[in-house]
Amino acid sequence: MTYSRDFRSKVLTVREQETLSMAKVAKRFGVGLKSVLRWSKNIESITKRNKPATKIDMEALKRDVEQYPDAYQFERATRLGVSEGCIFHALKRLGVTYKKNSGAPKGGSRKTLCFLRKDQET
Repeated sequence: MTYSRDFRSKVLTVREQETLSMAKVAKRFGVGLKSVLRWSKNIESITKRNKPATKIDMEALKRDVEQYPDAYQFERATRLGVSEGCIFHALKRLGVTYKKNSGAPKGGSRKTLCFLRKDQET
């Protein structure tokens, strides 16, 4: 939970006016000591991440799915140089799922690849 800027400034103002220690003001307002220390350095909340959302190239994954529709996740992970879990979550973000028993003819592919659109409900 992010505390409002007003609350943070109130905590720091009370600390200065009453010359309380960081620990005492944290206990008085029921917040963590680390939070008060962080607010004393920078009162603004940090809303952006400092790292990319994913280390996998989503376009490369799309091409891989189109080129190798029957590939297992560990095979994709090896080709793209990431972990299997990374492939799992990236496929989930893309809306790619494998449906079992979808009426694929015998001797066909191991699985049927389905792309789910965000606006389409099944």
